[in-house]
Amino acid sequence: NLDDMEASKSWVKGFIVREKSDFPNNFRCELTLDGYLKAQKVIGLEGIDTRALTKVLRQHGSMRGIIAIRELTSSQIKLKVNSYSNSSAVSDTTTKENYVIDGEGSHIAVLDCGIKQNIIREFKKRGLKLSVFNAFTSAEEILAANPDGIFISNGPADPKDIPNVVEVIKQLIGKKPITGICLGHQLLALALGGDTGKLKFGHHGSNHPVKNLVANRVFITSQNHNYHVETLPEGAILTHTHLNDQTVAGMYHKDFDIYSVQFHPEAAPGPTDTEHIFDEFIEVMQGGKLC
Repeated sequence: NLDDMEASKSWVKGFIVREKSDFPNNFRCELTLDGYLKAQKVIGLEGIDTRALTKVLRQHGSMRGIIAIRELTSSQIKLKVNSYSNSSAVSDTTTKENYVIDGEGSHIAVLDCGIKQNIIREFKKRGLKLSVFNAFTSAEEILAANPDGIFISNGPADPKDIPNVVEVIKQLIGKKPITGICLGHQLLALALGGDTGKLKFGHHGSNHPVKNLVANRVFITSQNHNYHVETLPEGAILTHTHLNDQTVAGMYHKDFDIYSVQFHPEAAPGPTDTEHIFDEFIEVMQGGKLC
């Protein structure tokens, strides 16, 4: 169904399935999987042993692949694989025009790096006014809107592919409280002097256990990323950790009023255990202290 779309279109390059259903019967269904993929111009592939494919990826880590409609030679495959780049992912998915969503509460500037619609809904639900900016907007233009706080959204790909966005965030640090999710979390870490790296096995799914070290509680979270914060910035406090591999899942910088998490508190899909993170974001952006 189209009600659950989290972006204006599907951004996946391909979709692989063992066996598709030709007769979907969910009461919310609007079209078949085949019809949806064709409408979105996404290539689909059926008849693949997805369990065996998963085992290969589990052993060797994330890797590039090709879906071809004709047989290719080894040299052709190697050339296409080596020439593939995803460095334009954020420029592809960010909003093309800045826009404002009115609200009676605090005014938040949103840097859209490929934002999910449920993040917008969660902020709207709390009555906030949102000024949504293209990811490559200058710090001067963002600050000219006079927001109470700044939010850096989720998005695709490697944070090191967009160094100009990192530079803009550096110029925003200390001017306003800043919060972030997923890619936004990684960009904040880089801007503060930390480092990011690629996971051998990306975190994808809605059942990732994360421990909140401040509250000493464990939550099940939705995650979807291949990169992570490898080294915390100086002065940042580790607030959340991923219990499967002990990677950084959240950080807080008291001196600059910066708070970010690696997981998706907005879910969609996934558990809503961490929806309260949005209230913590607002508290930090209104000048409150997390710890």
